[in-house]
Amino acid sequence: MDQIEVKLEDGAYRRTRYQGAILKGCTILLIRHQEHESGKSYWLLPGGGRIPGESPEACIAREMLEETSLKVQVEELILDFPSPVGDFYERLKTYRCIPVGEEAAPGFEPEPGAAGRYAIAEVRWLDLSEECALELVADDAFTYPQLQAIRQRLGCV
Repeated sequence: MDQIEVKLEDGAYRRTRYQGAILKGCTILLIRHQEHESGKSYWLLPGGGRIPGESPEACIAREMLEETSLKVQVEELILDFPSPVGDFYERLKTYRCIPVGEEAAPGFEPEPGAAGRYAIAEVRWLDLSEECALELVADDAFTYPQLQAIRQRLGCV
């Protein structure tokens, strides 16, 4: 099966999505993308691809600030697994992050192609220790399994 790759304006490809599990105990921050054309929306962990020459930790810190308006302390890699079939990326790498001051707020998508497709419409804290909180993403085949894996990894069950 051919893997779809995200091609950058400089011609480079991104094969890994670096995302942040911004945590306060077992409470995690999600962002909601809303597509401009269809109005469809979905929740996910903030994140994206690395800029050439950027370290994974610098990428995470930058993406968290852009998408959630939060400065974070990047703690450790907690999940590394293949992306779902048909996703833009081959791998998902999730880092535990601790917010440093400020309040979370919807950020922006700096890449023109992505910004033309969707906006970051909302941020929400979700308590991973409460199964009923996951109903927000229960029908999402991308985000729900990731949150379940994070719950298991962090012992928030």
